[in-house]
Amino acid sequence: MVSINKIKQLRKETELSISECKKALEEARGDAEGAKEILKKWGKDFAKKKIERETKQGIIESYVHSNKRIGAIIELGCETDFVAKNPEFQKLAHELVLQIAAVDPEETPLLKQPWIRDETKTIKDLIEEYIAKLGENIILKRFTRYEI
Repeated sequence: MVSINKIKQLRKETELSISECKKALEEARGDAEGAKEILKKWGKDFAKKKIERETKQGIIESYVHSNKRIGAIIELGCETDFVAKNPEFQKLAHELVLQIAAVDPEETPLLKQPWIRDETKTIKDLIEEYIAKLGENIILKRFTRYEI
């Protein structure tokens, strides 16, 4: 039996459902780090199932650095307007546009880049986490980075 406090803590760290956190902790025999690895694997498996689904909705996100010399714009696609309006999806779009502004994707392919906020994750890993969290396919359709 896994304690409710461990479940709450894992949910807070991963933002996944209580039931998923509980299942992962039970499978990991109460080990929080092991449960995170299990959740990551489940998320990748879930993302693989969603990858074939069409993304006809989405948003445009932009960012201009405070020095006005670097900027980026992206088109991030999802399956439904419901997810496109979701603050979590919009947060992902903002993180991606910041990544593009910070690290030029021409130097290293974007999906293979370490995420600037957590270098243990690639951009591909980050997108897969949001696919698992939001339950829809998400595709970075196009982007442009500007620098003077």
